[in-house]
Amino acid sequence: MHKRLRILALETSCDDTGAAVMEGRAVLSNAVSGQSVHGRFGGVVPELASRAHIQLIVPVVESALEQAKISPSDLDAVAYTRGPGLLGSLLVGASFGQSMAQALGIPALGIHHLKAHVLAHHIEGVHPEPPDFPYLALTVSGGHTQLLKVHDPERFEILGQTIDDAAGEAFDKAAKMIGLPYPGGPLIDVLSEGGDPLAFSFAKPRLEGLNMSFSGLKTSILYTLRPLLAQDPDFLVQKRADLAASIQHSIVAVLVERSVAALRQTGLRTLVLSGGVAANRALRAALSQAIEREGGRLLVPPLAYCTDNAAMIGIAAVVQGAHGALANPLSSLPIRARIPIDEEFQRQ
Repeated sequence: MHKRLRILALETSCDDTGAAVMEGRAVLSNAVSGQSVHGRFGGVVPELASRAHIQLIVPVVESALEQAKISPSDLDAVAYTRGPGLLGSLLVGASFGQSMAQALGIPALGIHHLKAHVLAHHIEGVHPEPPDFPYLALTVSGGHTQLLKVHDPERFEILGQTIDDAAGEAFDKAAKMIGLPYPGGPLIDVLSEGGDPLAFSFAKPRLEGLNMSFSGLKTSILYTLRPLLAQDPDFLVQKRADLAASIQHSIVAVLVERSVAALRQTGLRTLVLSGGVAANRALRAALSQAIEREGGRLLVPPLAYCTDNAAMIGIAAVVQGAHGALANPLSSLPIRARIPIDEEFQRQ
C-alpha cells in the first residue's frame, strides 16, 4: 500500500458541497461551495439541498483536482460521506463517488460524518503533535452534541450526549427568538461581544452522568422574553446583545461542565473539540481555561475544519485506510440518514 495515498474526498451530508484531495495526511486542495438558497426559509430545505448538490458536485470536484494539480488517474481511492445527514444529499455524493471509483478501478470508502469531524485533528499541520489514541472528543455539530472516547480511528464510545436539542440547534432556535436570521449561531457569537453574559439567567438542565439537554433552555428563554416584550415592544432591540451573551454563556457552561467531568471520569488528559460550533469563540476560550486548570490538553481545529468540509472526510479515509479499511472498502454499506457513531464499537 502507498505510504501517501492520494484520495479524492466528497462531503455532501447537508448544504455544503465539498471536494478535497489528500496525499497521505496532507491536504492538496479543499474546495467548498455553500448554498445561500436556504437563508430565506429559516433552515435547510432537504429537496433544495439535493438539487444544489447535483448542480455543484462536478464543478467542485473539477476545482479540487485542478487546485491539487492532479488528474483522476492519479487517485488511489475515492471517499464520500455515507451518513449521518440528509438522505438525498448523501445519495448525490455516494452515487458520484462510487461511480467515479468504479470507472477508475479504485476503492470507494464510505465515511462516517461525525467521525470525520473528530479525525480532522489528524490532518498534517493542524497541530504540532496530533492526539494519541485514546483521547476524549467533544463534538458539537449541527444536530449532534456528544462526548466521546476515541479508542482508535474506527472505535468511538459515547460517554454522554444530548437527550433532545443539540447545542447548535439551541443556538439557532434561540437566535430566532431574539430576531436574528438563520443561521443564528454565528450571529450570537458576534453580538455577544458587546453584551453582558450575566444579564439574564436561564434554566440549566439537571441530568446525571455526562448527558446534556438544551430544550429546557429554549423554553426558559421563551418564558423570559414573553412578559418583557409585553411590557416593552422595543425590548429586543435594546437588549439583544445582552440576550445573545447570556444565551451563549448558558450553552457554553453546560458543554464545559460536562467536558471537565468526562476528563475527571476517564483519567484521559487530551480533549479535542470538533464540529461547526467549535468555531464559537466563547466556547473555545472557556473550554481552554477549564481544561488547562485540570492539567489537560485541549486541541481546537482551525476554523476551516470546524464546519463541514471534504478534507475531514479525506483524513478519515487516510487514517482508517492505514487501519485496514481500504482492504475491505465500505462502499457496500448503505448510506443512512442516522448512523450511531459507536455502531462499530458496539459490535466488538
